[in-house]
Amino acid sequence: METVRFRHAHFSARFPVDCLYTPSHFWIRPAGGATGQAAAEAANNLADCDTPRLWHVGFTKFATRMLGELVEMVLEVKPGQTVAGGERLGTVEGFKAVSDLFCVLDGTLSATNPALTAEACLTHSDPYGAGWLYAVDGRPTPGYLDVHGYIALLTATIDQLQASRYSDGDGHAAAEPAASVESEPGDNA
Repeated sequence: METVRFRHAHFSARFPVDCLYTPSHFWIRPAGGATGQAAAEAANNLADCDTPRLWHVGFTKFATRMLGELVEMVLEVKPGQTVAGGERLGTVEGFKAVSDLFCVLDGTLSATNPALTAEACLTHSDPYGAGWLYAVDGRPTPGYLDVHGYIALLTATIDQLQASRYSDGDGHAAAEPAASVESEPGDNA
């Protein structure tokens, strides 16, 4: 799996290039589709997202770090029901917080990940593979990003967190090292 490695402040992660990302820190990827370079090209062709298809959705590594390991996911929406981007689907409970879980696609909820019932920590240990959350047959809502757009958003988000945590009293943050981004072809995330 081709990834882009990201390092900034006290956070580092690898982000697959064959995913699209949302500003709310979810990844989306066509289910059962192409892998490797073909999947990366499809993900980068954002116009292709207008065609309804089955998508898997999961938390990004940044989201799992903020939430902590998943303890439980409770969906109030059942497979077969129509869903819309921004709609509340239920809740997720991690070691650090309980959060609402929102939909990032328009379509029909197809499935939830049955593996999470037995092993909820998959969202933390394998967030871009076996740790997917739910699947929707439809299309992504506007505002999704490719891997480089997501990394730019993540850099700004971490900078804001750092500024609020380490401000010098005048609202100015102490200097932090710049973000580091590296493409790593064939690297397993």
